[in-house]
Amino acid sequence: MKIAVLFGGDSMERDVSVASARQVVAALRSRGHEIVAVDGERGPLSASDEAATFARDIAKDPPRAARSFSLPGVVADLARGGYDLVFLAVHGGKGEDGTLQSLLDAHGVRYTGSGRLGCSLAWDKSIAKQLFRLAQIPTPAWRIAPVATKAVERELGFPVIVKPSGQGSTVGLSLVEEPAALDAAIAQASQYDACVLLESFIAGRELTVGVLGDRALAVGEIIPRDGGIFDYEAKYQADAAEEIFPADVPAEIAKQAQTLALVAHDTLRLRAYSRADFRLDANGGLWCLEVNTLPGLSRGSLLPQSAAAAGIEFDELCERICRAALSK
Repeated sequence: MKIAVLFGGDSMERDVSVASARQVVAALRSRGHEIVAVDGERGPLSASDEAATFARDIAKDPPRAARSFSLPGVVADLARGGYDLVFLAVHGGKGEDGTLQSLLDAHGVRYTGSGRLGCSLAWDKSIAKQLFRLAQIPTPAWRIAPVATKAVERELGFPVIVKPSGQGSTVGLSLVEEPAALDAAIAQASQYDACVLLESFIAGRELTVGVLGDRALAVGEIIPRDGGIFDYEAKYQADAAEEIFPADVPAEIAKQAQTLALVAHDTLRLRAYSRADFRLDANGGLWCLEVNTLPGLSRGSLLPQSAAAAGIEFDELCERICRAALSK
């Protein structure tokens, strides 16, 4: 097949997107496909530009500003490119909130991952959490800013998580342990999205579950080395976190996490693949935090590890994602 691997985008996750694209391009070429790496900012890359772009690693901090991403032009070029499929290696922003998917649909371009509805539902964390509650998927209590500090103390308690409602990779996220720090955390989160979500902090273990088709993959556990939250640095810097697949949890907990991941996937009208993140509290209760519609596919990303622990190597994972897109 002739496949365009689209990466870059307008979000703060560009570095992650580049790392995902590097791995996907190599994997699909190893399967015999004709691959064109397409930067959302510059278009199709020459061999030398591709090598230079993919040589860079993920920085310790996210980019300071979003990059340009002229979606109408990008999609029009993809529609004219004669591709059998577009593999979406973009993360965040208009690449994951349903905007890109809507334009691809309008041009009749086949692409990997979920459609415009599922992406938009999952991207807005507040809407996703409302749907989780309707589906009886436990999720931490939350409020949307602005909200009075006393109301936060009464309804959510401290510590509390503050994060942009529409953002990924924990960009703009803070763990606020006392009321005096709340306003600053909200101000920080609002730099990345006008809608800021405040969420009860669930003390416990960080679990994640990949979904591929109608199958839940292996449950993993993430343990930040410094004992803090699983933030941007812990996600993408070597040795910043211990990632254990399969997680050392009782079989019934693993099964429940897999079941909830599948229910969340279906509830948000997702397709092909996703990754659900949970907290496991001291009483064995699971709390769904969010679902990622285009989870990272870099060398150290969680979905590939979840798949590998379930017996699916990376090149096969990419192939299955492509085949799912062609069959929809």
